[in-house]
Amino acid sequence: MKPSMAARLEQLSSRLATIELALQDPRVTDDLDQYRKLTRESAELQPVVDEYRAWKLANDDLATAQSMLDDASMRDFALAEIDAAKERIVALEDRLRIALLPRDPNDDKPLYLEIRAGTGGDESALFAGDLLRMYLRYAERRGWKTELVSESVSDLGGYKEVIVRIEARGDGDGAYSRLKFESGGHRVQRVPATEAQGRIHTSACTVAVMPEAEEVDVQISPDDLRIDVFRASGAGGQHVNKTESAVRITHIPTGIVAECQDDRSQHRNKDRAMKVLAARLKAVQTQAQAAHEAATRRSLIGSGDRSERIRTYNFPQGRVTDHRINLTLYKLQFVMDGDLDDLTNALIAEHQADQLAALGEG
Repeated sequence: MKPSMAARLEQLSSRLATIELALQDPRVTDDLDQYRKLTRESAELQPVVDEYRAWKLANDDLATAQSMLDDASMRDFALAEIDAAKERIVALEDRLRIALLPRDPNDDKPLYLEIRAGTGGDESALFAGDLLRMYLRYAERRGWKTELVSESVSDLGGYKEVIVRIEARGDGDGAYSRLKFESGGHRVQRVPATEAQGRIHTSACTVAVMPEAEEVDVQISPDDLRIDVFRASGAGGQHVNKTESAVRITHIPTGIVAECQDDRSQHRNKDRAMKVLAARLKAVQTQAQAAHEAATRRSLIGSGDRSERIRTYNFPQGRVTDHRINLTLYKLQFVMDGDLDDLTNALIAEHQADQLAALGEG
């Protein structure tokens, strides 16, 4: 282990000890905001410090085993213990290098998942519906909370555009940390239900995964907004004809638009549209930063640009291919049913390897 890495781990161990002591102070426990901040930091540090303690214990075991080599009766046992300790040390150092990588501040945030039909007409809209079901099933598998924010339904089924909010519950990986590499173009190759000749068609959708923005993330001046209200379209009966509840918000400096018409309340639609607008503005900032980083170093995962084709779903061959990491899985039906862990884990691992290479740790 590099001295700089060991020094950083010692700092984190010391910080965790300081937090644990502070959490016993009544003045801290009485301050709810401070208490939450410290308990969150403690939860983040604890796994890293535990790994570091295990690494130090493995080094102690190695030293103990090496000290037994001079005893002929213990030599075989000592050699076996030395090999086992070295294996543990190598594995722990690999995990610690990953644990010390710079953390994405958005990883634990809820996200807005936006799917838009692209080339392919009605088949593209149907595929957008399939993608939505895939992500909703994945969220269900992980116990995440989902909320439909906005939808534009296609005449033959599926969606021209749909936005859903996804939030992780309790401990575990944040929703954004698992899905942030899904942004981009998703291509499908299959025989559409409307195809009489049985020919394979290719169509595409775009996916955008945007972390929910907080007020400190994006500053929006009311003077930069144009807010229009109109009557909701689609199903809704008399409500559609009588109430101008739909809201469209335009951010004038960037031209970015967000609208919502799915709630009967104009106020709630405006609130939802504002949150989507803030997330889109934040996404623009994030993509610009990612593009800058990609220009200065290797980046296989990409910048999250929706124009980038990232994945192909080939139904006749039952395979899904992620083009960024050249990964092909012959389990398409499982993937479409929300079994995305093989894909997301591989993308996360590639991203971590990319970070390590950039830091000279690879």
